[in-house]
Amino acid sequence: MIISTMNDLPGYTVEEVVGEVFGLTVRSRNVGSQIGASLKSLVGGELKGMTKMLGEGRDHATERLIENAEARGANAILAFRFDTSELGTTWTEICAYGTAVRVRKV
Repeated sequence: MIISTMNDLPGYTVEEVVGEVFGLTVRSRNVGSQIGASLKSLVGGELKGMTKMLGEGRDHATERLIENAEARGANAILAFRFDTSELGTTWTEICAYGTAVRVRKV
């Protein structure tokens, strides 16, 4: 699967636009990381546990995005983006999205 943040793909022709595709995941922070994050916020610095959780969530959302696009017959995703939002006080939604297309190399 070719994934690009651009709206076109140099060296390829878009033969068909399949449509919007999404990959979603919701992550819950554990109590330990919540406490650690609260303490770390007092002195500043990177929240390594949170960074790791966000990275894993983005990977999982991207995997789901690819599965969605492949199920619809696409071989590429254009205009690839991420969006995140907080759900409640301990949940984070991560959404990977883009436009599924069928491309042909020129």
